[in-house]
Amino acid sequence: MVRPKKQLGQHFLTDPSIAKRITDSLQSGSSQTVVEVGPGKGILTRLILERGFRRFIPVEIDRESTAFLLRQWPELSDELVSQDFLTLDLNRFGEPSLAVIGNFPYNISGPIFFHILKHRDIVHEVVGMVQREVAERIVAPPGSRTYGILSVLLQAYYDSVILFRVKPGSFFPPPKVTSAVLRLSRNQTETLACNEELFFRVVKTTFQQRRKTIRNSLRTILLNLSDDFRLLSMRPEQLSVSEFVELTNWVDRQRETG
Repeated sequence: MVRPKKQLGQHFLTDPSIAKRITDSLQSGSSQTVVEVGPGKGILTRLILERGFRRFIPVEIDRESTAFLLRQWPELSDELVSQDFLTLDLNRFGEPSLAVIGNFPYNISGPIFFHILKHRDIVHEVVGMVQREVAERIVAPPGSRTYGILSVLLQAYYDSVILFRVKPGSFFPPPKVTSAVLRLSRNQTETLACNEELFFRVVKTTFQQRRKTIRNSLRTILLNLSDDFRLLSMRPEQLSVSEFVELTNWVDRQRETG
């Protein structure tokens, strides 16, 4: 077997049975458009093509990999995008709904999810393989030690579940950590009941100082925090998504009156 060259911090999946479990985890039907992040040598690509989706868009930045993919599947020439996924405007495809799938490089898995959040209006499903700790952070409930920025922001718009774990021996080169495959499904929240831009800022600001109370961490946004609002004495990991919405609305009112 020809071993793929490691690049961009990526460990290439080599186990066909795991690849099939990943692609089978896509719940989208044949009328859906699917975007694959970093197909590499195409172990998922082949199976996605076999599923017969209406439209398939592989996104691969590595030139050697794009050349390999086009040799294997010349029919992809019109759809293959040779670009960094993190700089790709998914609206350019003119699709009202997208599913995203991939073996996400460990070193940019967080930025990939933040990029997906920017396109939450059109990305309705994500099936991705990431480092197990990242997957656990995304699905973590309030009060958990791993509950953080990604947990809140993704859970605000997506239902998330870890589907299964993948051992290092399924990759080349084998990573030093266990991986996990998770699925995100867009929930019914079209927009939050608050200023969404401010919501993102409040979540990020409070978790950047997660050992502090909300009152202390919000001083970079509000100078006057003399109010006795009940959430100010809590720490960010204690707040649910709905409580962050409540906090955002309170901050918004304070800015208007202050």
